[in-house]
Amino acid sequence: MRIRSAALAVAVLACVLCPGAALPQQTQGPQLQKIGENLYAYISDNDGSANSTFLVTPEGILVVDTGINPHEAQKLVAAIRSISRQPIRYIINTHYHPDHQGGNATLSKDATVITTPFTRERTQALLAGPLANRRADFRVADETVPSTLSIFLGGYTVEISAPGKGHTLGDAVVYFPEQQAVALGDLFMHGSCPAMDEGSVENWIKTLDAVLAKPLQAAVPGHFALGTKDDLRFFRDYLADLFAQVKAMKEQGLTLEQVRAGIRMQKYAALRQFPQYEATFTDNASSVYRQLSASRH
Repeated sequence: MRIRSAALAVAVLACVLCPGAALPQQTQGPQLQKIGENLYAYISDNDGSANSTFLVTPEGILVVDTGINPHEAQKLVAAIRSISRQPIRYIINTHYHPDHQGGNATLSKDATVITTPFTRERTQALLAGPLANRRADFRVADETVPSTLSIFLGGYTVEISAPGKGHTLGDAVVYFPEQQAVALGDLFMHGSCPAMDEGSVENWIKTLDAVLAKPLQAAVPGHFALGTKDDLRFFRDYLADLFAQVKAMKEQGLTLEQVRAGIRMQKYAALRQFPQYEATFTDNASSVYRQLSASRH
């Protein structure tokens, strides 16, 4: 959900290493929701640990994102085993943030791990540096998806795409056509402002437009409750509205501080904001402003 600046990265990694200090905790326990034939959304009860999605087939299980650490991953394993004893064949990580892949090794030592080339590269850098003491929790991807990849497993199709810059510099989208469902990682934050990495809000909007053009009944966000197509569209509209406002003011020559003061987000007042993670309307406006400034150089 994060890592946009060096200072923010330090704060985030502190939360990763001490997950009890992460986002406000839910209390009702993980939620397991069937969202299509043999497809399940696992909604984490620790908002600092990512949601997951898993497909159960006679030929094995495919899992999208695995949580922040072995403790959280064990909860996911228990949920999966409440449905099936089939082996976990594939793990897909939507992006490099540790809360989405810190449970890879706990889920399976043998599954094929798949992600984008950027995520694999950034994960290797983290494990050689800030997360070196947690190397045993992670598994670096065995395969990468530069553009698109289809997996055919037990009579189902899983479509993985790498649409480029978005929440990070290389996110993955996982679409399940038979179930009309999608796992988006932090490209979708249900009912919340996103924290923004060094990505591209402009391309992020295009990515969500492509997802919304598909038949869609369920959208699994990186964090918080399961969403519908309408929920995803509302989140997309927030990004698009914010981007349009910031771009217009920047083209008028307004400074960053003037833009931060000038955005009008009343329509999106219900979105949760997290100042400690630079996930507020003004933080998001600052990210867009910097991205627009960088694109001119």
